[in-house]
Amino acid sequence: MTGKIQEIIKLLDREYPGVKITLNYSNLLELLVAAMLSAQCTDERVNLVTEKLFKKYKTAEDYARANIQELENDIRSAGFYRNKARNLIAACKIIVEQFNSRVPLTMHELTKLPGIGRKTANVVLAGYGKNEGIAVDTHVARVSRRIGLTENSNPLKIERDLMRIVPRENWERFSLLLIYHGRAICNARRPKCEICIISKFCDYFNFKFRLKQSRA
Repeated sequence: MTGKIQEIIKLLDREYPGVKITLNYSNLLELLVAAMLSAQCTDERVNLVTEKLFKKYKTAEDYARANIQELENDIRSAGFYRNKARNLIAACKIIVEQFNSRVPLTMHELTKLPGIGRKTANVVLAGYGKNEGIAVDTHVARVSRRIGLTENSNPLKIERDLMRIVPRENWERFSLLLIYHGRAICNARRPKCEICIISKFCDYFNFKFRLKQSRA
């Protein structure tokens, strides 16, 4: 499996050079807010929302004392705005009261905040050079299952499977590579297997190929 992982990373690195998080942010609080808003929302949409949001709310205190209806309206187009607004205010109140207005940088502390699971926490930690896990979104889950790196559908179990086989220094990059590949090629409904550069390593493609051959 180690050789397979290394080859997949090598090929995807060549296809998507310089991968990086596509959320716009300039500090740790902005990254946290953007990551929370990105749940079930595209990064492109989040960036449109935060372009105005970050000019209005600059500190954890700003979010902590925000009027919830006003904040809901500010983030409405990011979807699930009621839950997200409530979690943003609650999380920032804890950051102000318990962490001296600074976003904590450990998995344990981050996942204690309302609205923050391991995926969001991993995004925040990786953005500041801390690798405590692998961020598993829908793209990472789908692609990793298709290429045979996991048989699980639960994000936590998928993360554990990937952490066992992907070298720690590659955790953030591997997640980003799968996200890029999932968006560009390995989409949910019609994966472009015919032009996929890692198809030879893919259980899904090989099954399709064998099935097609058997019907020929």
